[in-house]
Amino acid sequence: MSARILVVEDNPLNLKLIRDVLEFQGFDVITVQSGEEGVAVASASSPDLVLMDLQLPGIDGHEALQRIRADPRCHNLPVVAVTAFAMKDDVARAEAAGFDGYIAKPISVRALPRQLAKFLSGGS
Repeated sequence: MSARILVVEDNPLNLKLIRDVLEFQGFDVITVQSGEEGVAVASASSPDLVLMDLQLPGIDGHEALQRIRADPRCHNLPVVAVTAFAMKDDVARAEAAGFDGYIAKPISVRALPRQLAKFLSGGS
């Protein structure tokens, strides 16, 4: 059985790119476009990993992460930040917020499956 990945991304082009790459690699992909939807779907669908854009309409990725972590059903769910902000301070801020990892945009279609495999196996 393939891993189920929840992708929370408000940009339709980025969402399609990530979904297409992951589905091609055999992942089961669920997509939503807001932090609120991400929190609800994370709780309801038991994904194996969440890719969370940080800049979202409504609640941002940081707030969505806090809500996911507050849900006992999702407490150990790996959540990986995905953002165009790729400076060292941004990475440190994402890690300090409790994200399990960080993937910079633009997404590398070659590297993404390897990056996810690392997060799914418990690495960072």
